[in-house]
Amino acid sequence: MRYDFPAYSFEQDTQDKLSEHTLERVARLVQQHSGIVLGGHKQETIQRHLGAFARRLGLRDVDAYLDYLQAQPDGEEWAQFINVFTINHTAFFREAHHFKTLAEYLPQRQRPLHLWSAAASTGEEAYSMAMVARECLAHADYGVHILASDIDTAALQVAVRGVYKKDRVDGLSLERLQRFFQRGKGRNKGLVRVKHELQEMIEFQMINLNASTGWPGPSSMDVIFCRNTMIYFDRKTQIRLLERFAQVLKPGGLLFVGHSENFSFLTTVLRLKGQTVYERPAE
Repeated sequence: MRYDFPAYSFEQDTQDKLSEHTLERVARLVQQHSGIVLGGHKQETIQRHLGAFARRLGLRDVDAYLDYLQAQPDGEEWAQFINVFTINHTAFFREAHHFKTLAEYLPQRQRPLHLWSAAASTGEEAYSMAMVARECLAHADYGVHILASDIDTAALQVAVRGVYKKDRVDGLSLERLQRFFQRGKGRNKGLVRVKHELQEMIEFQMINLNASTGWPGPSSMDVIFCRNTMIYFDRKTQIRLLERFAQVLKPGGLLFVGHSENFSFLTTVLRLKGQTVYERPAE
């Protein structure tokens, strides 16, 4: 029996590899549009995703795809492009000491309360904030609003849905599981769904932190969580973001950053209040 196999060209494989010029161009466009400085992304990953995007649009190669992006600076394709380079490592109640601080802080503030999860990813952080509000405030369904934003539109779709694999909530107490989640049955076995009482507290929105528009207004937020995100920006962008966060916070408002982030030497508009927690001084 004779088998016919597709022909393979090693010369073509070599040509398909992205040139240093193209990789530098990709990195430049990512930073210009999102502020993200590319680090450990493998060339094969970039080539696979961007090559697929080019073929979907009927374009000859990645450089033609980049030309397409640049010709449409406000086009919808930018979201797909940036999604390739975002990192969505998150968990419920990640860095638990922050949520203890939040639980102590919220009852001290006057309503309405406005909280912002500025790098919400797939939603676990925002839902954790909502759980804390429900636990530490009476009638938390009144006067408590959480904005959950991210540049990654695919991650936000997961967040809006509020459905997770059961192992994502294995670290939560039985009390929290029973109060805030529904267990899937039948074809949904192995999944959990966030209850409506949490979802109704949260507004999900795509916001590019590096953009000049789309941000909440001045002095509008009591709390901002932006954790393990600014480490992917250069120093100039970090300073600009810290200044904008300070403008968005109400006097006495808190900014929570990641466990490996220390910005005390970058800003005078925010003061360090606790472990990776900054405060806009009261006026």
